[in-house]
Amino acid sequence: MLDLQDGATGADAAMAIGPGLARAALAITVNGEQRDLDRPLDDGAEIGIITERSDEALELLRHDTAHVLAAAILDLYPGTKIAIGPPIEHGFYYDFQFPEGVVLNDGDFAAIEAKMQEHVKADEHFEREDVSVETALERFRAEEQPYKVELIEDLVKNAPADAPVETVSLYTNGPFTDLCRGPHGPGTKRIGAFKLQSIAGAYWRGDSDRQQLVRIYGTAFFKKKELTAHLERLELARQRDHRKLGRELGLYHFSEAAPGSAFWTPSGTRIFNELVALSREMGDDRGYTEVKTPQLFDASLWKTSGHWDKYRDDMFLTSTGDAGTAADEHRGVEANMAFKPMNCPGHYELFRQTRWSWRDMPVRFSEPGLLHRNELSGALHGLMRVRQFCQDDAHLFVMEDQIQDEVTGCLEFAKATYDLFGFDAADFTYELSTRPENRLGSDEMWDRAEGDLRTALENNDLPYVVHEGDGAFYGPKIDIQFRDSLGRSWQLGTVQIDYQAPERFDLVYTGADNSDHRPVVLHRALLGSYERFIGILLEHTGGELPFWLQPAHVALLTVSDRHADAAHAIAKELKQAGLRVVVDGRTETVGRKIRETELSKVPLMAVIGDQEAEGHTLTLRHHGGREEPASPVADVAATLGAAVQDRTALGTPEPAAD
Repeated sequence: MLDLQDGATGADAAMAIGPGLARAALAITVNGEQRDLDRPLDDGAEIGIITERSDEALELLRHDTAHVLAAAILDLYPGTKIAIGPPIEHGFYYDFQFPEGVVLNDGDFAAIEAKMQEHVKADEHFEREDVSVETALERFRAEEQPYKVELIEDLVKNAPADAPVETVSLYTNGPFTDLCRGPHGPGTKRIGAFKLQSIAGAYWRGDSDRQQLVRIYGTAFFKKKELTAHLERLELARQRDHRKLGRELGLYHFSEAAPGSAFWTPSGTRIFNELVALSREMGDDRGYTEVKTPQLFDASLWKTSGHWDKYRDDMFLTSTGDAGTAADEHRGVEANMAFKPMNCPGHYELFRQTRWSWRDMPVRFSEPGLLHRNELSGALHGLMRVRQFCQDDAHLFVMEDQIQDEVTGCLEFAKATYDLFGFDAADFTYELSTRPENRLGSDEMWDRAEGDLRTALENNDLPYVVHEGDGAFYGPKIDIQFRDSLGRSWQLGTVQIDYQAPERFDLVYTGADNSDHRPVVLHRALLGSYERFIGILLEHTGGELPFWLQPAHVALLTVSDRHADAAHAIAKELKQAGLRVVVDGRTETVGRKIRETELSKVPLMAVIGDQEAEGHTLTLRHHGGREEPASPVADVAATLGAAVQDRTALGTPEPAAD
């Protein structure tokens, strides 16, 4: 409990705790709300001091830096219209409309950064001023800043009737004043290091019918070494970009002939098919039944599921109508069918076509189904965001008292799957999302469902965090987050409890009491879409995939034409052991073949010359240069074949006995 004078500020509170904290303080939380240090405190409020070590600190700093960027732009390019400049996950951006004739590119960054540095060195104080709406509108109209005017007008227009907006907050640093709700740090000198990174186009308010603005992205840190480390990670991420690796390794490509859909080469198809085979094999061992449902469904199914009203803009629609006749009559053809963007409704339709007994439960449908979603062209991103994809989807139809065991089984399935890729358990976070304010079902039902998910997580000894209120309206869920080698977080798997779908689709099973009962649906995905998972895996490994998943396990490089027959004979023996083998019989030098094989990241190679042809042996060279002792081909085939069969890490063939 701090005893402070009336009107004391956050800065006063920090000083009362200690001068060191006062020097380190950036902002303050008051009953959970972030505020500037200069603002007066509420009597009896619960407070917390934000410093560089706080989770909120970088976001605060980057917000400060966005304002400094806008100040520098107005210094250098008078007449520029400023829009918005928020902090984002790894930095910040600000949107501008430059005067006619001004064309900006990254070659201008040095001058902009130099001007920004002037504002930083000046240690300009961030001063908040709460003014009337009329005063703010008058100011920004006088400064010819129409985007700020529109933002204020929308704040007033969209405010609830019982809480009208009468004032807005402005922040000033040096000569620059911005419309902003804050908070901000004490001054610009806290910005230790920053870097402008890229330029992009962005429509005002995300509306393609509105003005296209220039968006400048940047990042900022408290220390120069932190910025350097971040930029190094970004460079590594660029080198590991799955789009780049996909081209270099010859796995897939994209074409305007089919925007947002991958063309898989033979090598890429092998990887894709291996993942599908893995899902099938592991699912079969756990009681899943693979099904196959149509691609194209009548609108009535999507209306029952709710997707026709809520998701139609993201679906590819078509019609069974006569397009030719419609064109002759100068009328459109009304869409009455859609390609499926998810497998769920098809599985519900399939389930209700059979009369199920309680003895049949649980029913576990899996389908590596081909899906289509009408993603905006600007949202497409390699394999990570596509319009056509295949998902390791499953839906489990279970009785109430089976939920806990089945969720436990799904989590075990997930862990067993991830282990095969060599992922570190410490890189996974499990997120339990609980009941939202707007939801279906009774509190008792939600208590039971959330309890089942908690118990399943604990039974699997899985660390988890709770996100209160983030569940779907139809039930709670567990999301599985993976932190890759670059420190980025990706959602891989999910297990969701759904009480609504069985009601919508009138799904029933006959219970032990010979009456109809509603099943509960569990939505389950472990890898997500195979496309996206391959993209994540490529970037995580830098293209050096697990041995068993490689499109080629071994490359055999001939010394000359006379060794081709021996190379193909050895390749045949290795293939019989389940290995994928390529023979490079070109007339290039061995050195060049080795270099090119290294670049293609084939995990093992062996040169086939006289000694290998006569002795039927292989001297394996690992990707990266390490070399094994010579071993009989049979030993190599047995050892490597077992690694592929068991999906284990690469083993070393035992030398033959003397």
